[in-house]
Amino acid sequence: MSDHEPRTPARRDDASPAIVRHGRLRSNGAWATVTKVAASALAVVLASGSAVAAYAAFDLAATAKPTVSLGNESSLEGVPNVGAIDGGVNLLIIGSDSRAGQGDGFGDPDQETAVLNDVNLLLHISEDHSHVEVVSFPRDMLVDVPAGCTDPDTNEELWEQYDVKINTVLEYGGMPCVVKTVENLTGVSAIPFAGVVQFMGAAAISEAVGGVEVCVAEPIEDVHTDLYLDAGTHELKGLEALQFLRTRYGVGDGSDLGRISNQQVFMSALARKLQSGGTLGDPLKLYSIAKAALQNMQLSSTLVDPTMMVSIAMAAKDVDLSKIAFVQYPTAYEADFGAVIPTDSAEAVNLALQQDLPMTLDPNALDENSFASVADPNAAPVTEEPTAEVPTETEAPTETTAPEPTQQALPSDVTGQTAAETRCSAGRTLADQ
Repeated sequence: MSDHEPRTPARRDDASPAIVRHGRLRSNGAWATVTKVAASALAVVLASGSAVAAYAAFDLAATAKPTVSLGNESSLEGVPNVGAIDGGVNLLIIGSDSRAGQGDGFGDPDQETAVLNDVNLLLHISEDHSHVEVVSFPRDMLVDVPAGCTDPDTNEELWEQYDVKINTVLEYGGMPCVVKTVENLTGVSAIPFAGVVQFMGAAAISEAVGGVEVCVAEPIEDVHTDLYLDAGTHELKGLEALQFLRTRYGVGDGSDLGRISNQQVFMSALARKLQSGGTLGDPLKLYSIAKAALQNMQLSSTLVDPTMMVSIAMAAKDVDLSKIAFVQYPTAYEADFGAVIPTDSAEAVNLALQQDLPMTLDPNALDENSFASVADPNAAPVTEEPTAEVPTETEAPTETTAPEPTQQALPSDVTGQTAAETRCSAGRTLADQ
């Protein structure tokens, strides 16, 4: 994967160097979790009086994997169990490249099973449910890991780390440590929801939504993921969708930054489908997606309750597509190109998350980047809503105060797109690699 080695982690109660162990996620009351899920789903059964709903409730309960405590569950006190969740949401989706339990199609699970969090996505839903941001953190970005993480195998407290690649944190301290690291990086006070998904989980979830239609500007040829797509429009699901999300050499400039831009093509298309296809209002589709998530993801204890999943989905279902922004956390390469570091512009992203402000991307930010996706020549132009004019004061006020900001305009080196924009993968053939 990467040739950048993190500093050897140390334990607080042991002066000798420690060996980093694979981050196996610890069980936290599996039977209690099943009981909780069954009980919460019973409300749905009583409300609907449906035998199908009864089957779904207990099937979902039996499907759930053991969960992980993030240690910040108290931030959810008072959150209702039905209807759209009250207030904002911060949810971290972690993509692990572990081959364990994934079959033979992803390399030798005994030789290639380092638990690296190569995908890190922070989903933010605003307090008033008017806008959504999905921030992607490059896997090779150097970060500081705060104190307070624990070894997933021994539960012993670990020392803080400095300038390590973010994709080593899952192995170092498990899912809660990745959450703490992103909280520390962004200044977001609490990320109470999280989940880890492996290869086949992504494939299963794409099947559950019925496939996603993506645009490819130039052919994609990638021997590393075995993905070959001609230019044009493709409906992807299952293994092919997973290959599309994993491809790096086949898109952009062959870097992880290009892969993120390509993933944003997929995610924006997924958002459009979920809204236009009525998925969020279809109980059968929601059930299949919830089951795919429970069966294929390691979830935080706060997220395993199906009613909580529904509450989060309902909070985002009516957000205007132009208000759903997919943002790549801004970074620059180190001198040896072995890693990337956050730029000064990262502070604008952090402030928007902290202050719950919608992020406005520079429409020309992608134009000069070799890693980026390209505009769809067949897409209708995106029109911005007119800004209401502020009436002129007839009398000068005696005191003036600066108005509260209503949005965060991001610097031109912060790239991404909205869900309203149809962009195409910038494919690369074998001849270009």
